Amino acid sequence: MRAYLAILGKDVRQELRTKEMITAMAVFALLVMLIFNFALGIGHTDKNTLAAAVLWVAFTFAGTLGLNRSMSQERAGESLRGLLLCPVDRSVIFLAKATANLIFMLAVELVAIPVAIILFNLKLVPSMVWLPLVLFLGSLGFATVGTVFATMATGTRARDWLLPLLLLPIEIPVIIGAVQATATILTGEPPTNAGMGFNLLVACDVIYLAVCYVLFEYAVEV
Repeated sequence: MRAYLAILGKDVRQELRTKEMITAMAVFALLVMLIFNFALGIGHTDKNTLAAAVLWVAFTFAGTLGLNRSMSQERAGESLRGLLLCPVDRSVIFLAKATANLIFMLAVELVAIPVAIILFNLKLVPSMVWLPLVLFLGSLGFATVGTVFATMATGTRARDWLLPLLLLPIEIPVIIGAVQATATILTGEPPTNAGMGFNLLVACDVIYLAVCYVLFEYAVEV
C-alpha cells in the first residue's frame, strides 16, 4: 500500500505542477463536443442520446491523448525504469498508474459535463445524481486497459498511432455501455433502467481490471 500511494502521489504531484495532461485533455474534449454540436445539430435526433454519444467520444479521444502523454513522460525520463527497479510488485505499479489516469479523466469530465449541459440544453433531472457512477465505471474501464496498452505502445517508435489502434477496438463495449447508461440518465431514469448497457459496463470493468492486473507485468517489458 505504501508503494502504491507513493507512485500515485508522484503522478498527481507531477501533474499538479505542470498541468500539461489535464489541460490538453480538457481542451481536446471541449473542442470535440463543440465540433460535434455544430456539425450534427440537435434538431433531428434525440438530444439526450446525441449528448451522451458526443460526451463519450470526447472522453475517449481525450483519454487516449492523456494516456499517451502520461506514459511517454515516464519513458522519456527513465522514470518507468526506476519504478521497475523498486522492490515492489509490478501489479502495484499498474494499480497506481491506472488510478492516476482515472483521476485525470474524471477531472476532465467534471469540466466537460457542465459545458455539455449548456451546449445541448439538457434538463437537470433528479437522475443525474447517478451520472458520477456511470462516469466512474466508464472511465475505470478505459483507464485500466489504456494503462496497459499505453505502456506497450510508448515503448515503440509507432506510439503515436499504435495506442489508438490497440485501444479503441477493445474499448467499444465500454463506450457502448457508457453511452446507453448516460443517455438513460439524461432522460430522467436511473442507470439500472439501461439494462444491457449498464450490465455491459460493469462486466467490462470487472473483466478488464482482472486481465490487465495480470498482463501489466508482461506489457511493461515491451
